[in-house]
Amino acid sequence: MTKSSILEIKNLSVDFSTPAGQVNVVRDINFTLESGRTMALVGESGSGKSVTAMSILRLHDEQKVNYSKGDILFKGKNLLGLDETEIKRVRGNKISMIFQEPMTSLNPTFTVGDQITEPLLIHRGMNRLKAKQRALQLMDLVGIHEPAHRFDAYPHLLSGGQRQRMMIAMALACEPELLIADEPTTALDVTVQLQILLLLEKLQKEFSMAVLMISHDLNLVKRFAQQVCVMQDGNIVEQGDVEHIYKQPQHPYTIQLLDSEPERIIPDGETMALQHNRELLSGKNMFCYFTVKSGFFRKLVSTVKAVDDINLFLREGETLGIVGESGSGKSTLGRCLLRMEHCRGEIHFDQTRIDELKNAQLRPLRKEFQIVFQDPYSSLSPRMTIEQIVGEGLKIHFPQLNKAERRVKIKKALTEVGLEEDILWRYPHEFSGGQRQRIAIARVVILEPKLILLDEPTSALDVSVQKQVLTLLRELQQRHKISYLFITHDLKVIEAVAHRIMVMKEGRIIEVGETQKIFTTPEKEYTRQLLTASLFKTDENKLVTV
Repeated sequence: MTKSSILEIKNLSVDFSTPAGQVNVVRDINFTLESGRTMALVGESGSGKSVTAMSILRLHDEQKVNYSKGDILFKGKNLLGLDETEIKRVRGNKISMIFQEPMTSLNPTFTVGDQITEPLLIHRGMNRLKAKQRALQLMDLVGIHEPAHRFDAYPHLLSGGQRQRMMIAMALACEPELLIADEPTTALDVTVQLQILLLLEKLQKEFSMAVLMISHDLNLVKRFAQQVCVMQDGNIVEQGDVEHIYKQPQHPYTIQLLDSEPERIIPDGETMALQHNRELLSGKNMFCYFTVKSGFFRKLVSTVKAVDDINLFLREGETLGIVGESGSGKSTLGRCLLRMEHCRGEIHFDQTRIDELKNAQLRPLRKEFQIVFQDPYSSLSPRMTIEQIVGEGLKIHFPQLNKAERRVKIKKALTEVGLEEDILWRYPHEFSGGQRQRIAIARVVILEPKLILLDEPTSALDVSVQKQVLTLLRELQQRHKISYLFITHDLKVIEAVAHRIMVMKEGRIIEVGETQKIFTTPEKEYTRQLLTASLFKTDENKLVTV
């Protein structure tokens, strides 16, 4: 271990006990992290990134984990050889960790102030007054406005960005020498992601910390890390300087990951050609307001304008991307257009005004506009077989088909989305995330709809699977002339698949236009901020305005 090294992992192998016996999760992991530098562990879900990181602080269930081989050296001391009392002195003190989802990582029964002061009371022996003063300094340091007013707030009263800032304040309370950041921005909007990452970069220099970052976002890793380890199936298949790995990847898996970044799949001139197609869907003067009530008497305290006087149209065979941050009204607008949410305004679908139709009148049209949700695991019933899931819509909208005829159509739909026919009797939990999303798409495509609402359909998927699903959606669109309403906060995905983009903020349309025009010459400052944050546009490693 060199003098500048703070963490060295040697030949680490980790096994977990399962009902079927011991399962080897990571094996022969070797890497060294130097003081003041950032190393990224990248790879797809199940590659062993988080298992490796959590092993450093021994956060796995001691009854189920077995560190069968190797050492984890922190400043020359083997953490695997420490007893429970000794490792507790390291956790949150010398080594801290920021978890992926702050809402589930923060204790909902304690105020954020109590949670930030806790490590100061335990590790620094401060009294409560001094701990509170230090906590307020930390809250100010991480960009919490009016920290004195936020100190006694509970986690659910804060925004996602504020909760993540509180997590960072808590992690930095004892000025750790090593910070482990496990997907620290995945659950955040793109502009908040950028703020958090720039904050971490600034604090890293102030505290002279080493940072071990876990991420599947290759664009983010390229911008913020100096070293990278690529993991696959529990092994490190390639490691080195970020610049070298990105320019000259050697391992086929690394090349595959880098090639999985979304690329534009819409040919030049297609957007112009679609201008001659008829309008399939349109919304005029659409409003959807929600009232917020509070107190024992449910007094009206405010009104949320989720959709505020919006006009839009979608042509046959076209993809309209709807982008914006959480709370901008994207998903509410999509539900309103499909009559899944009550709203005011005119909605026309396939030359029929549907906002005035009653549910019984609307039901025959339902098969013509379908929806694919963000998380295929929660949107597919765990109690139904694949045959039942994919064929459910046929039983409702085509009751005249018998079981044999339905099965023929189900097999055809599964084949069309790249799945084998022999999966009919299996259940959703037996499939990967990408396969489950293909099943969700098959369930929709089998009805031959004219319009599909795609609500963040790839955000829960790994980058390579994401690209496969985007390619599949494009092929289905060309084959069946399907129109897509594509809702997402990922601008790289939208740049790849959308003909036009509509940018939303606080329930209103900020900007709308052809995809290439929006990305090259955005007119509005908010659009430029989204592009800068989402794509990490850089000039000599410094962020610049688009």
